[in-house]
Amino acid sequence: MVDYGTIIIYIANILSYFGAVIIFYGGIRAAIGVLSIEILKRKTSYNDVRMDFTPKLLIGLEFFIAGDLIKSILEPNLNQVVILAIIVAIRTVVGVSLNREIKELEDKK
Repeated sequence: MVDYGTIIIYIANILSYFGAVIIFYGGIRAAIGVLSIEILKRKTSYNDVRMDFTPKLLIGLEFFIAGDLIKSILEPNLNQVVILAIIVAIRTVVGVSLNREIKELEDKK
């Protein structure tokens, strides 16, 4: 017999891992961009590095929230729901501020 709860937990974990991979990838690209500016004296600006990294950070956070949401559906206790609400609130604040930052950076170009 198929245990759907276990399958859903695997799916939630895969979403969380994928979010971590996206953020890690964006961080590596940002680190390479900063190093190329500092060491190789490239003419790109830090704003370009930030504009490349910020969307990856936002997408990664979305995957984390999707994984947490799926897990909370399986275990809908009050503690899990409160943790999810806090995570979503933090992500919303971070997302709004990062989107505002991206718009400001695009306006400077």
